[in-house]
Amino acid sequence: MKLTILRLTEFTPQDRIDLAKIWPDAAIDQLEKSLDENHRLYAARFNDRLLAALQLEIGGIQGKITALRVREATRRRGVGKYLLEETIAQNSSLTDWWIADDGSDEQQTRAAFMQNCGFRAQSDGWVK
Repeated sequence: MKLTILRLTEFTPQDRIDLAKIWPDAAIDQLEKSLDENHRLYAARFNDRLLAALQLEIGGIQGKITALRVREATRRRGVGKYLLEETIAQNSSLTDWWIADDGSDEQQTRAAFMQNCGFRAQSDGWVK
């Protein structure tokens, strides 16, 4: 089965389980209620399971991405990069992109990933 990037607007029971694995500390019910046209969630699905996800906040022509996570067992296989690229492609009306540095991952690894995706570092995150 192919890796698919999709915008989630409602969560299935399996989505809830998978999102809890991606974001163990997140309030999944609250997250689902907060989704609208300016607050979106994109996820990478493979074999009916979510492997990675990110949150996108839209303001004018700027997209602000937070909570970009890939499940531990799936890292270093291109899933995160594909999720990021497809999210940008699916929101082509946005021209300015910013990704928050939430400090949750090893900084050197995250910096290398962001540079590989074409972003440049700022004091509080990355821009493209």
